[in-house]
Amino acid sequence: MIIGVPREIKDQESRVGVTPAGVKALSEAGHKVLVETNAGAQSGFPDAEYQDAGAEIVGDAGHVWGKSEIVVKVKEPIESEYVYFREGLTLFTYLHLAPLPVLTQKLLDAKVIGIAYETVRDRNNTLPLLTPMSEVAGRMSVQVGASYLEKEKGGRGILLGGVPGVPPAHVTVIGGGVVGTNAARIALGFGAKVTLVDLNLNRLREIDDIFNGRVYTLASNSYNLAQATHEADLVIGGVLIPGATAPKIVTREMVSRMKKGAVIVDVAIDQGGCVETARPTSHSNPSYTVDGVVHYCVTNMPGAVPHTSTLGLTNATFPYLQRLANLGPKEALKQDAGLAEGLNTYLGKLTYRGVAESLQKEWTPYATAVA
Repeated sequence: MIIGVPREIKDQESRVGVTPAGVKALSEAGHKVLVETNAGAQSGFPDAEYQDAGAEIVGDAGHVWGKSEIVVKVKEPIESEYVYFREGLTLFTYLHLAPLPVLTQKLLDAKVIGIAYETVRDRNNTLPLLTPMSEVAGRMSVQVGASYLEKEKGGRGILLGGVPGVPPAHVTVIGGGVVGTNAARIALGFGAKVTLVDLNLNRLREIDDIFNGRVYTLASNSYNLAQATHEADLVIGGVLIPGATAPKIVTREMVSRMKKGAVIVDVAIDQGGCVETARPTSHSNPSYTVDGVVHYCVTNMPGAVPHTSTLGLTNATFPYLQRLANLGPKEALKQDAGLAEGLNTYLGKLTYRGVAESLQKEWTPYATAVA
């Protein structure tokens, strides 16, 4: 099997889909790995390490895409990469198709087999390939929020942890999943007052146990959300519906009633965002202000810490990639029901219900599509 690892070209995306360690394992299994020049450089993996591991270094992205049977990336392809799509190509990466109708249609038109990291499931029915980057993004959201609370970045001029005699900032975390739990952990470490909002009462009980009552928990409803955002200096959005568009549970009216200079970090933005006033931004232009509230909505937050992120991501993704290479995509999907959950497009058919409902398109269950 020929596996291609192109260099990421999304704005300031510095991660890479396979490390030299992964290349070595694939090469030892008899596969050929094509790595675009400098694909891993910003993650701390120079071309020489890939060569030593058995990769062929290729200077042209088109060659990597064109000669590979499986292309492994980190982020969804951008417009300039659409020309590389072709029938039967397997693309293994984060896709986040729900808010991206054009990319979805391009994958369908080209009959690409698109397997999305974010919808793969394991035996515990969790999302093993989304978890590591959610951990990074959840932890980053607090340090980013703390930075944007500084006056020079438009914030209220508040130190997240306060000082003796001066109260700390109030952080409201929306969603008690992996993002929310990690955000709460780091915010507590900064010394902030933390409130976490979630729909699931059992999850709130778990949060209460995890943090020994140090995190204030609130059941999610419009009244509680309005109160929690109004009191917050920093709001972190971590709402997730796997594969589907995130619900806009923080309304424009709620944002307008927040403190001037408060900060919103919407980690759910790669699925459309859970804040009504949120829109995708990039590392080059990461923030904007609405009603005096600073919004940070970068869609690839973990790309700012590529060494940590690449290692965390590939630790999780590589076993699945190895399975795809050793068995071939079709057989691997048949044998692994959790991997099959990651299938979003298959030879012209949309195969993930959440994406289809978000885009108002017809969908075909995986088993039917493959048969």
